[in-house]
Amino acid sequence: MKKLLVVIDMQNDFIDGALGTKEAEAIVDNVVAKIQEYPKDCIYATRDTHTADYLETQEGKFLPVVHCVEGTKGWEINEKVAKALEGAVIVNKGTFGSSELADMLYFETIGQDEVEIELIGLCTDICVVSNAILIKTKLPEAKVTVDPSCCAGVTPESHSAALQTMKMCQCVVE
Repeated sequence: MKKLLVVIDMQNDFIDGALGTKEAEAIVDNVVAKIQEYPKDCIYATRDTHTADYLETQEGKFLPVVHCVEGTKGWEINEKVAKALEGAVIVNKGTFGSSELADMLYFETIGQDEVEIELIGLCTDICVVSNAILIKTKLPEAKVTVDPSCCAGVTPESHSAALQTMKMCQCVVE
């Protein structure tokens, strides 16, 4: 079985920066421990990536908080997580989900009889759910799992709602 880990947007702005929460801060050690369970060549990570004109974009109009501007401290992956991710593939993404990531996982798993892709990270209710659905769409026979202890949402309620949505879309929440 091919088993891959996807670490979504464990960036400073989502942990203790512009959009940080105490729930996001609380999962950092869990995320590091999970990363350490996987070989480096089986780990992918995403980095939310915006430009200085973020507030002029559609997303910026809906969420008028400048965050994850490329090259800033907030855009960087949390120091502990970055150290654990050394050697992993990092994908910059300009929106919630990454079709590039889904394509990479598809090509990585061609010819595999069984595939499991585990997702962890931030935010459960925006980028984790978006990527889980994209991956499940691209790889419908893959087992897509989410570890709630390694995820945090914008609020605890939206975190729970996103987990339920992923379950309804045939992702395994364990």
